[in-house]
Amino acid sequence: MTRHDHPPARRRSARLRAALASAAVTALGATALAALPGTASAAGGLTVQYRTSATGATADQSEPWFKVTNTANTALPLSEVKLRYYFKADAANATYRFACSWAVKGCGNITGTFGTLAHPTATADRYLEIGFTSGAGSLAPGTDTGDLQLRFYQSTWQTLRQSDDYSFGAGQTSYGDWSKVTATRAGTLVWGTAPDGNTPTDPPTTPPPTTPPPGGSGTLWDDFGYTSHTDPRISANGWNVRSNSGGPGVPGATWDPSNVTFATSNGNTVMTLETSTAGTAATTEQTEVLTKATKFRNGTYAARVKFNDAPKSGPDGDHLVQTFFTINDLKAPMADDYAEYDFEYLPNGGWGEPSNILYTTSWETYNPDPWQAVNQHTESRQSYTGWHDLVVTIDDSSIKYYVDGQLFGTHDAAYLPERPMSINFNQWLIDLNGQTSTTPRAYEQQVDYVLHVKDQVLTPAQVAAKVAAYRAAGTAFEDTVPAP
Repeated sequence: MTRHDHPPARRRSARLRAALASAAVTALGATALAALPGTASAAGGLTVQYRTSATGATADQSEPWFKVTNTANTALPLSEVKLRYYFKADAANATYRFACSWAVKGCGNITGTFGTLAHPTATADRYLEIGFTSGAGSLAPGTDTGDLQLRFYQSTWQTLRQSDDYSFGAGQTSYGDWSKVTATRAGTLVWGTAPDGNTPTDPPTTPPPTTPPPGGSGTLWDDFGYTSHTDPRISANGWNVRSNSGGPGVPGATWDPSNVTFATSNGNTVMTLETSTAGTAATTEQTEVLTKATKFRNGTYAARVKFNDAPKSGPDGDHLVQTFFTINDLKAPMADDYAEYDFEYLPNGGWGEPSNILYTTSWETYNPDPWQAVNQHTESRQSYTGWHDLVVTIDDSSIKYYVDGQLFGTHDAAYLPERPMSINFNQWLIDLNGQTSTTPRAYEQQVDYVLHVKDQVLTPAQVAAKVAAYRAAGTAFEDTVPAP
């Protein structure tokens, strides 16, 4: 099986690239952050400032940018704050998609969901709600979030009209207080004025359970307690350690099964994938481990994975990709039954990124040549070196990605899988441009366990409880997921 090696952050239409370029130019041209007069009050302990990077009456995408400032005397946990931007749908059946272009707090810590107003008005029947994960941290008194450079667009990429949107301000080309965006803190309105009759509420919810739900229609669990890549239990348990040639990665590189090893760490056996190179295709060895069966679809996928920023030996700097993902085969260019859901960590950047970045990407389809793609992604530009609990859940309404128990990204129903998939781990090099040295170097990615629960959405806490239960029972492997 091969997979594409195109960058999630670059998988965009020409219109989007042009829009982002325009946004960048506008941002560079904004030399002052003038506060405009407004009716909003800071009595609630925070203010919301707004500007737009797309000022036209119509646009390919709306680009509301925000800053939240803590005006209170105590710290403000951002996870308690939600903003709402109100707009008029372009058609009754129009659907929209949210994206974060850049944020000081990290796009991975920003969430965006759409809702429908209970009391539509002439200028608003929908809203975009912006939230923050706990990873966004708190604001000290007098500090702000910095830029939240956000955007949304019609799922069909049809032109949208902004001039009739309640929260839109064509003249807001620099930041200023904006009362037509609301903010709630722990469910209480503390900033702005909603369209008539639509005061936002956010009642508290019951905390999720910390024990796994009973039953289920099938589970794959593997603690990776093997001795070597030649251990016959690997194949018997449904895994393939890749040796066949092909993409992704450096053309001409090999996939070497002997670079998949097993050792004990902190009382658990972990699987190590080593990728090495001496700066040429002939010396480049990549690694991949994947299920032989393509039988996994909706439910919960989880793995504990150790990413590494630095090589185990030799000079650093290669454009490395460390992954955990599910995938099926592309039967034809732009086939609508293709599916893929990725965690991809680039410790040294690549695809135009200068340094470490974590992507989560949900795929609908693509055309390899000429390149065209339909997907949604979330990214966070920071180091993720070390162990991380990665969870992705798929139900009939959305795909949700979690990192270390915190929501990382939510992707739309348009990207749900139509066919079953395999489960994969691989580590590979995008190219040999990041490090031109011919000195040998090697990189490691490690995996502690993998878990899939068919047709059940588990919280990260429930995943941890299920893993603990398997280990307490001494269960090294289980596969009760039925064939498709």
